[in-house]
Amino acid sequence: MALPFQDIPKRVRVVEVGPRDGLQNESRKIPTEAKVRFVDALSLAGLPVIEVTSFVSARAIPQLADAEDVLRAIRRVAGVRYCALVPNERGLESALAAGVSEVAVFTAASETFNRHNINATVAESIARFVPVVRRARAEGIRVRGYVSTSFGCPYEGSVAPQRVLDVVDRLMEVGVDEVSIGDTIGIATPNLVVDVCAALLARIPVERLAMHFHDTRGTALANVMAALEMGIAIFDSSAGGLGGCPYAPGASGNLATEDLLYLLDGMKIETGVSLAAVVAATSSLAVILDHEPTSRYYQAHQRSAGSASQE
Repeated sequence: MALPFQDIPKRVRVVEVGPRDGLQNESRKIPTEAKVRFVDALSLAGLPVIEVTSFVSARAIPQLADAEDVLRAIRRVAGVRYCALVPNERGLESALAAGVSEVAVFTAASETFNRHNINATVAESIARFVPVVRRARAEGIRVRGYVSTSFGCPYEGSVAPQRVLDVVDRLMEVGVDEVSIGDTIGIATPNLVVDVCAALLARIPVERLAMHFHDTRGTALANVMAALEMGIAIFDSSAGGLGGCPYAPGASGNLATEDLLYLLDGMKIETGVSLAAVVAATSSLAVILDHEPTSRYYQAHQRSAGSASQE
């Protein structure tokens, strides 16, 4: 009789998206030096990839208007890839000038969401970043692609796995190295994860697929388990559980890096990331936020530390 979880990956790559996806929806302006301090603390945690910022229009995402300053100021750690989201060639030029080591491009599985998000059809958005991918690859820069609303759309409802596969196929044809499949509104359940993964894995190598879950309805870790059992070994997460999407009404934070690491550490799945160091990074930012980070592990740790200090 096979042991439970026998065939799941023995090692997982955690892609930290807190400094970009986590901060973009914060209402309080985060000072540049605080963002740099946050990224530097995450670098020391052993995270292999950190999405530092975004070079989208400052009018669209005012919180990230200091993208170039942040990327230039961080302390680089050998072996860590520092990623930035870029919408077009102009954004790529700025990111390259600031020393980016990986870029990300983005589209959606839902036409309506894509129009609300970037005022373009899915086909138009992919056409826009063809020259971005071409230039990045010529510069030796790795490219990942995001597919939002892969499990459901706030405007259209359910999204068929075939639609997700069609978009991923186009991204692969363009030349991206890796595709992150996003549950933008946190609507996925394990059965939906299995359905989408099965459709994708019929054509896409597992090592080129990542999952990006939101915990809006409390199912993110259950969805991680379903994806692990499908062989997925790359997961996006955000320190503190920060995040959300301004174009997805009701979408709350990302899967928390602390919660993901607690699960993986407990299952003896290697990540190379220090949970304690991620907690410290979140703590460095929490003093500036106007709310408590939503990570369940972080909250439990803080309560435990508070109790110990009173004894």
